[in-house]
Amino acid sequence: MRIGITLTDSRGPDALTRLRDELADAAANGMQSAWLSNIFGLDALTALAVAGSQVPGIEVGTAVVPTFPRHPVTLAQQALTTALAVSGRLTLGIGLSHRIVIEDMLGYSFDRPLRHLSDYLDALLPLLDGEPVDVRRETVRAVAGLTTPRVGRVPVLVAALGPKMLRLAGARVDGTVLWMTGVSTVRDHVMPTLQTAASEAGRPPARVVAMLPVAVTDDTEAARERAAREFEVYGTLPSYRAMLDREGVTGPADIALIGDEKSVRARIEEFGDAGVTDFVAAAFSGPDAARTRALLGELATAA
Repeated sequence: MRIGITLTDSRGPDALTRLRDELADAAANGMQSAWLSNIFGLDALTALAVAGSQVPGIEVGTAVVPTFPRHPVTLAQQALTTALAVSGRLTLGIGLSHRIVIEDMLGYSFDRPLRHLSDYLDALLPLLDGEPVDVRRETVRAVAGLTTPRVGRVPVLVAALGPKMLRLAGARVDGTVLWMTGVSTVRDHVMPTLQTAASEAGRPPARVVAMLPVAVTDDTEAARERAAREFEVYGTLPSYRAMLDREGVTGPADIALIGDEKSVRARIEEFGDAGVTDFVAAAFSGPDAARTRALLGELATAA
């Protein structure tokens, strides 16, 4: 199992410089991958193109870019350009986002998310492979070709949690990227649904990137309080709430990996035993960040 980290979506005029330094530190510590979310701060693909072009040797990925606000032709063009900037080390993670963002904030309909994503992939995937498209679906229209230079294939992951979305990911793309999903849910729900769909579609086993908050510390009570505060919103979003309920936990703090080196290492290794291909740690604020990075570096080196 490969080990990665999430990158900080920081603010201020030096945000890209700090992102580059954080990525360089991850690479120096042996991380196999580093992932940036696309929410309301930095544009993830643009930021990774800038930072990743200055830091060689580490995979960079988006986790994730929402599809509704971006036409698939536009996203394919941007992803291919970013892949060119980072010499082919990009993995494109895409997802639906949430109704509160897509419908309430942006004004798009969120009524048929599965149909939207299926139609979207009909256009996106051929464009990433350098092929023109003539797609006239219920939710997406794309009649276009791109001349963007390509440096190999751009892998695509879909943020998938529910059974229908997991089946779509297994059948159509390279795998899935998870958030707020515990090891029991990964083992008993994600893996059989995803991998069965991949097998039935004649595809290789799907990649599974599992992301969770991690803190190596002796003050577990304080760390749990910080996790509850910093990740509180994820317990209120329906898709993540469903995964927390499947795992039988109350909130995000209960699913975070918090403890000393031995206990956190053991819990991360459980994900590998469950079939996860990549464990990605979302470190959060606290006085013991260096201990967390040190453990992750050890695990990455041993991977």
